[in-house]
Amino acid sequence: MTNTTKTNCNIDNQMLIDNWQQVKTQMTQVYEQAADHADRSANHTTLLAVSKTKPANMVAALAKQGQRDFGENYLQEAIEKINSLKSQSEGDKIVWHYIGSIQRNKTRDIAEHFDWVQTLERDIIAKRLNDQRPADLAPLNVLIQLNIDNEESKSGCLPEQLPELITAIQGYERLQLRGLMIIPAKTDTNAFARTKALFEEVKISYPELKAWDTLSMGMSGDIAEAIDNGSTMVRVGTAIFGARD
Repeated sequence: MTNTTKTNCNIDNQMLIDNWQQVKTQMTQVYEQAADHADRSANHTTLLAVSKTKPANMVAALAKQGQRDFGENYLQEAIEKINSLKSQSEGDKIVWHYIGSIQRNKTRDIAEHFDWVQTLERDIIAKRLNDQRPADLAPLNVLIQLNIDNEESKSGCLPEQLPELITAIQGYERLQLRGLMIIPAKTDTNAFARTKALFEEVKISYPELKAWDTLSMGMSGDIAEAIDNGSTMVRVGTAIFGARD
């Protein structure tokens, strides 16, 4: 598979769109190979365009092409983009994902502005998001960030802590638990497969989780490997937007 990453951080809209189309083509090729070599139909995988540090006009350019899901790490920057795009015709079609770390003083703004949170790792944060989710909005879709490699430098719920956190989230009416997210160690070649197995175990153990359908894993450098191992959402920034400023 060819590397589609562009390294120029000041790319124009046409190059941005070309990059985006190349990533989508790469994903399609992975589907076709999966069907040919693994004797299975390809599962749908959502492309999450990670737009952190990139201006709102780049988000708008991709939204006009049909890209719907965008991921942001930095809260204040994200809120500015969300508000600035509300007045544009594509703004109400964008699905915003928060993929940064969550501090207690950030939960209200996250609950009020985002459609998804992919980095939930503690019950106290889940409770605050639930309590602060506006009643006029749909329940907040959440993923549990899993520290699959037990790395001290990374955030995330440990696998053995997962049942307790799932049970806690089930009690929050303003949250909709959708699945798992991981950022595996670069040296761990088996993390995707282990996470997929755990994802399926939860589906069997908790049949009441009717919306348990999302496995967010894979970024610009390992799209193919992630999809091959059952990812339903890949988080791609550099390969679309170019190197970060």
